[in-house]
Amino acid sequence: WVQLRESGGGSVQAGGSLKLSCIVSDYHPTDGCLGWFRQAPGKEREGVGGFYTRTGHGGYPDSVRGRFTYSRETDKTTLYLQMNNLKPEDSAVYYCGATPADKCLWGPIDRRSYSDWGQGTQVTVFS
Repeated sequence: WVQLRESGGGSVQAGGSLKLSCIVSDYHPTDGCLGWFRQAPGKEREGVGGFYTRTGHGGYPDSVRGRFTYSRETDKTTLYLQMNNLKPEDSAVYYCGATPADKCLWGPIDRRSYSDWGQGTQVTVFS
């Protein structure tokens, strides 16, 4: 089944940038979604960017729009999340996720759509 592995987290000063990577293996979607999520201590996991694999269409929540950008290698094996102008409230464990291969029921940035996750990578933004 699908395997996901994130990397690229770290500590950065507010206003700085980080780029996360996620290697995606054994995923052959017909109508699924891939996305990036984060979870801070005591909070629910929230989507920060995701897309439909068939069309490439996706979106971002208001909290990161204009600062975060997802992308995918042309061979579709690696996802990226470019994060600019980072804020302390962006501190969290970041995960990449995959929905079932044939569905993305609640859309690409709703965690209810997702069935598989990577192990996560910590991002800490200090002021």
